[in-house]
Formats: sequence, C-alpha cells, structure tokens
Amino acid sequence: MQGDNRGMHFDIADLRLMVRIAEHNSLTRGAEASFLSLPAASTRIKNLEENIGIKLLYRTSQGVTLTPPGQAFVQHARTVLGQFEHLTADMQEYAKGIKGQLRVAGSTTALSEFLPPVMRAFLRSHPDVNVELRERLSVDIVRAVSEGQLDVGIVSGPVRTEALQAIPYRSDHLVLVVSTEHPLAGETQVPFSRTLDYDHVGLHEANAIHAFLRQVSAAAHRPLRLRIEVGNFETACRLIEANVGVGIVPLSSAQRHQQRMAIRVVRLEDDWSLRQQFVVVRQLDALPAFGRDLVELLIADAEVDTEGDAAARPAA
Repeated sequence: MQGDNRGMHFDIADLRLMVRIAEHNSLTRGAEASFLSLPAASTRIKNLEENIGIKLLYRTSQGVTLTPPGQAFVQHARTVLGQFEHLTADMQEYAKGIKGQLRVAGSTTALSEFLPPVMRAFLRSHPDVNVELRERLSVDIVRAVSEGQLDVGIVSGPVRTEALQAIPYRSDHLVLVVSTEHPLAGETQVPFSRTLDYDHVGLHEANAIHAFLRQVSAAAHRPLRLRIEVGNFETACRLIEANVGVGIVPLSSAQRHQQRMAIRVVRLEDDWSLRQQFVVVRQLDALPAFGRDLVELLIADAEVDTEGDAAARPAA
C-alpha cells in the first residue's frame, strides 16, 4: 500500500477511534466505545490507512493489534487529543456555566503537606474549574503526564522527567523521627545505616519513600525491619510516639506533628535525604489558562514558604 502524505489529513473522530481500539486491543470494543457500528469503524480505519499509505493494524482471527506505525500514530493521537481538550477548556472559560477540568497528581508529601492551601486558593478564584487530584508515585506521574493522562504533576526524588518541562518547586529533607524515650532521641544527626539497627514504622509499599528506603537499605546490604506499615505520616508519627519503632518522614511533616506529639526529629547525614521536588507538565504554554494559574500559585506558595523557613531557621 503506497500513499502520498501531501494530501494527508486526519479527523478527530478517527484519532479517538484509534486510541480506543488501542486501549481495548479490540476493533469491536473500540467501535463500541466510539459509539460506532463495527462496519463503520472498520471503514474509517481502512480509509485512514489508505490516506496515510501505511497499515495501522494487524488483523487476525483473534482480533487486532497495532503495527509499529500504528503505535506511533496512537501516541501522536493522544498528544493531539490532549491539546484539543486544552483548547476546548480554554474556550470554555469564555462560556458561562461551562466548567473546565484539571487533572493533577502529586506525591504523598505534596498532597498532605503543601497542596491543601494552594488548592483552596485556586478553587476560590476559579469557581468554574473542577480538579481531579490524585496521589501517585513519581515515576507513574511522569508517565501519566507524558501520555496526556495528567495535566500537572508534582514529583520528588531522583526521577527522570524525560522530555517533560520540569519546574523547580520545593526541596524537603527526609529525617528520622523517634520517640522521646528512644536511644537516638538525644542525637542531632545520624547516618541512615544506624537506623537499621531498629524496627521501623513505614508507609505502605505503594508509597515512593517506602520504595526508595528499600533500595537504600538493599544497597547497604542491610534489611529494613518494617514493624508496621501505615497509610499516612500522622499515623506513623503516633506509632513512633508510642515507641513501636523509628520512622523516616519529610521534615515538613515531622515538624508539624512534633508540636503536639512526644517525638524527636533527628537529621540524617546522608546526601540523599535532601530531595528536590518539581512541577512537571508536557508544555506550560499548552496548558489552559487556569492550568497555568495553578502552576503559578504552586511556585509562588513555595517561594513564600522558602523565605519563611530561611527566616525561622536557627543558626548552625
């Protein structure tokens, strides 16, 4: 099959159909998801292949699979559809009563420590925008933003941001938290390896900090003795207060809980304890206006907190 790309053009409906076929690995289910009959969907794909001059699907008795050009087509189709959705969302700001939507994901630290006041301010100033906010691992956030499933992500730690636009956001320390009765309570700083002599209270295995600490302890050829796994930093600190074990948590969370719990914060000597966070987007200029507003609010809030921390930080 030979084609001439000088006359090549694409229909949004065809792009959506190909994406749905890829999602379901089925022409029949892709047609159903696109509200098309199977013959109509089959004709659309055939015409699309003739227009491009390349086969996009392998057809067998077991169903259909994407050819390599088909995989590339779907990847670009997702990009185009994502940009089309942003265009629609931007235009919706000018239509009264029509709400825009923003898909945001962040790490446990970002969602529990930093985002609530920012989201409150954002939603107050954008009453016609709905936000879908989720907690995900940083590597999953990068992939979801790259594929157009998320608009804005907040990632932390050593994660590759690939071709995304990564905007420096915050830095946060991982610290050791112990009860006031623990043998390490009198220390000002310790190496992480020393904490491996004790039972740990940790977050569940889906948490990024959990996975990272497993890697660090494995590199040190020492087991991480997790006595109990919990769902959030507050619960972890309460169990640490009860002397169930020690725990590694972000400094911002530890300081907040230290104000009302009998716990001590001990600095870690390890370089990796300082984690850089980034706001990641595919392309800032391609976000709808309200999406850019959210990014600006995040950066401004981080700058205010940084100035406050510097003013409040005691001299060494």
